[in-house]
Amino acid sequence: MTLKLVRGDITKMKCDAIVNAANEWLREGSGVCGAIFDKAGSAKLTEACNKIGHCDTGKAVITPGFDLSKYIIHAVGPIYQGGNNGEEELLRSCYRSALELAKEKGVNSIAFPVISSGIYGYPKDEAISVASSEIEQFLNDNEMTVYLVFYDAKNFISSSKSIVAVKRYLDSNFVEYNEGLKSIPAPLLSIKQKKRELVIDQAIPYERKLKDLVNDVDESFSHMLLRLIDEKGMSDVETYKRANIDRKLFSKIRSNNDYKPSKATVLSFCIALRLSRDEAIDLLETAGFALSRSNKTDLIVEYFLIERNYDIYDLNETLFHFTGATL
Repeated sequence: MTLKLVRGDITKMKCDAIVNAANEWLREGSGVCGAIFDKAGSAKLTEACNKIGHCDTGKAVITPGFDLSKYIIHAVGPIYQGGNNGEEELLRSCYRSALELAKEKGVNSIAFPVISSGIYGYPKDEAISVASSEIEQFLNDNEMTVYLVFYDAKNFISSSKSIVAVKRYLDSNFVEYNEGLKSIPAPLLSIKQKKRELVIDQAIPYERKLKDLVNDVDESFSHMLLRLIDEKGMSDVETYKRANIDRKLFSKIRSNNDYKPSKATVLSFCIALRLSRDEAIDLLETAGFALSRSNKTDLIVEYFLIERNYDIYDLNETLFHFTGATL
């Protein structure tokens, strides 16, 4: 269960299904539609579409993917006519239909463009909001990896209400590493780290035995994560869904006490578990990470923790707006 915002060419996505923003007659068009036909094999895909013949606005149909992917799902979005002619419900229906078709075919991964946001004129921020909310709702009850693909992140327009406040926070706290910078604030430290600094300052005798140091190792990331899940009274499913983490990845973490996560994975769990900033720093420390004021992703996550905004989708949308990447 994951929703990922991705910058790139949808025809290069390695997924079970690629969604084509189609027209009602399922004919080869320009832009992304034309690129999908070209990569799949125009003659073969045209023949398959001709056999179906037509698809109503707000609906989707499926064909083989030929040279592109296992399947191509053709979803017909609405032409924007001011927003008072049922466009939003048609667009939502478009995503629902595509996702249900994918589910019926046992698709594990699927890539969407932002339907109707091109020549059909749907405002980009509204189109993105509709896409995100419909995909999120589907993923609440289903397991699938869903990618929302933007050809150019510069064209991404976020509907997140956090953007303005996060920009102010970055302007106040972000520090770039460069040769001309004389003083760089140290990464944010947890209470445990500060205690260790005090011990170091007191000069630990070098005679201390190695086995004593090994026995003094703190709990692992996996152990602390599972402990926090229990303390928060959360289930495994609730946790990995709130973290926007794949079930298989979570299973690996649960079964391996020495699992070494990526920083993005740890940050995702910090949001899922609704940790305070200090709790998050401690969880990061178990995996060998820290929050840094020279890292925009770290600062944005820190802002969300401080504000107690634990919506992983809102966070990822905000991250994509500022960095072109997500957790």
